[in-house]
Amino acid sequence: MTSSITSWGRRFFVTVGAAAILLPFGIVAAQTDSDPSGQVREVGAIAATAAARAVCNPGSAPETGLQGDVPAADRDSGRSGQGYSCNVTRLGAYGGRGGGINSVTFDHCAYIGTFFPGDLLGPEEGVQVVDVADPTNPVRTATLTEPAMLAGTWESLKVNETRKLLVGTGVPALTGAGLLSVYDLTDCAHPRLLNPGPGTDLAMPLPITAHEGGFSPDGNTYWSSGVAPGLVSAVDLTDPAAPHVVWQGLPGLSMHGFGFSPDGNLMYLANNMGGLMILDVGAVQRRDPGPQVRELSHLTWTDGWASQHNIPVTYGGRPYVFATNEAGSGGVKIIDVAEPTRPRIVETIKLEINLPENQDTAMASAAGGSLFAYDTHYCAADRAADPTALACSWTSSGIRVFDVRDPSAVREIAYYNPPARTGRNTELWNSPHALASIIGPPVLAGPAVVQAVLQGQFDLTQATSERSGMLAFGDLSTDWCFSPPEWRGNQLWTTCADNGFLALEVDRNVYTPPADQRSTTGS
Repeated sequence: MTSSITSWGRRFFVTVGAAAILLPFGIVAAQTDSDPSGQVREVGAIAATAAARAVCNPGSAPETGLQGDVPAADRDSGRSGQGYSCNVTRLGAYGGRGGGINSVTFDHCAYIGTFFPGDLLGPEEGVQVVDVADPTNPVRTATLTEPAMLAGTWESLKVNETRKLLVGTGVPALTGAGLLSVYDLTDCAHPRLLNPGPGTDLAMPLPITAHEGGFSPDGNTYWSSGVAPGLVSAVDLTDPAAPHVVWQGLPGLSMHGFGFSPDGNLMYLANNMGGLMILDVGAVQRRDPGPQVRELSHLTWTDGWASQHNIPVTYGGRPYVFATNEAGSGGVKIIDVAEPTRPRIVETIKLEINLPENQDTAMASAAGGSLFAYDTHYCAADRAADPTALACSWTSSGIRVFDVRDPSAVREIAYYNPPARTGRNTELWNSPHALASIIGPPVLAGPAVVQAVLQGQFDLTQATSERSGMLAFGDLSTDWCFSPPEWRGNQLWTTCADNGFLALEVDRNVYTPPADQRSTTGS
């Protein structure tokens, strides 16, 4: 790498800088001390420590650079096309035409989300149902083609195990409206539509906005969140054939995913601008007439933004949430919510590539890979009470597995970054990565770059590579892993944008499933 900045490099950083100005970095900062009573509080500290690296067993194919990084040299040489693994074995896969943004699993089946409009190009349009009874040979058994499934399910496709229900909403472009379909999963390989009327019949739309969604613990309510505006809707599913809205509110400008307390009375709502809002939704849970929802607290931060979802857990009976950040190198925050009016961050899980002093390296390697650099999306704890492990999708860093028995001493124990499908954009019609790759620079990392620059930790010469001039038509030199890696004993079932569904196995000498293991994503 030369010490001079090329004209392409200058254009790259102008692009990133402009994105940083347009993104909600300034909005987050403007919320500081907006409520002198303490209801809205901001944390301005930037976590600067990474989780301890995994020690890889023989037979692994470890990363060649910083923890979580896919170096520019590996992308350009084709090395990233082999993938990286540490204490994880790939058992089987179902690639299809890509994996949408968010996919889910239930029993021995997986449901692959759709991304509009590429999902309409086939050959099998709609949500793919995959039987994983044999993890080494996943087989498609059905395709769901209701309007919500064809319109793109974004981050709305969710399962409630208690009631054996699958729900997805239609989101053709960032925010959708009106479409919601409910399926019975008694036979998980052949879901049965339950609501041919409201939400499915185009002449009977529901008054909701859609982007993200999830269930209350009892499965009687499906909550739909439209990212812009931040409208949140509670859809009653007591009778799945007749879904109807029982409450709506606008908690903020842009709201994302959520999790719930075990009784369903507290919602841990992700503020898309970077933060956690705790709402008392007990009146909705009880179905009080004219229910009122109260905001108990609002915690914001500048270390990461596009907060994705929250996973409620307990340690020694004390409630916490794992809060993920989709952008800005914020990692996973562990938040003590024992006092719902005063939540506090106690730890942040990051990879080395997320640290402020490594943002320049991240820019050099992620250039030309499209919007995202290296960030979390969805995680799954292996149980809600005293979790022992947390598995996370980490965009271009793959699937990362952490020992979280002690929330103050988290360490990584395994990872799997699937082979890049470089140059195969036109085959992956259902991959948001392939469709978004018309844009080259990782613009969603803009706020983290700005923070590193302001702290004097950003070396412009270190931030450029031969890839820095790739302002358009990214090359799929990594995969984007977005879906929760869901626990099945030592196995993890997940879906990545380019590789599709993956059945993975974590080495038994680094992870022993607890007897009461139950994969939990919060909603």
